[in-house]
Amino acid sequence: MASIEVKSFDSPDEVRPFEGRGKVEAVTIGGRTVGRGTFEPGWRWSENVRPIAGTDTCQVSHLGYCVSGRMVVHMDDGTDMEVGPGQVAAIPRGHDAEVIGDEPCVLIDFGEIDEYARR
Repeated sequence: MASIEVKSFDSPDEVRPFEGRGKVEAVTIGGRTVGRGTFEPGWRWSENVRPIAGTDTCQVSHLGYCVSGRMVVHMDDGTDMEVGPGQVAAIPRGHDAEVIGDEPCVLIDFGEIDEYARR
């Protein structure tokens, strides 16, 4: 018989700091990893995560809920989309992203983040 699991981002299984300006706190639950990303003002994937990932653009797909702040995602095909509080976003592989404004952007990510920002 399956049992219920409950975890909290207050005690994450793993914390993955970026190269400055934020971090991802990850919990593994139900066989999946869920992340809470805190992206500080001035954060940009190409500056703060690319050195960790080693790819030209982010090659992780995300399925996330924006708790606070704002971020704009720049797809490799030239499409840009802004994500803000209360919105859910499905972001495919092949993108850059940056925080806009002077408030941290907090995103809960249910996507393929097992290896995201992992050193």
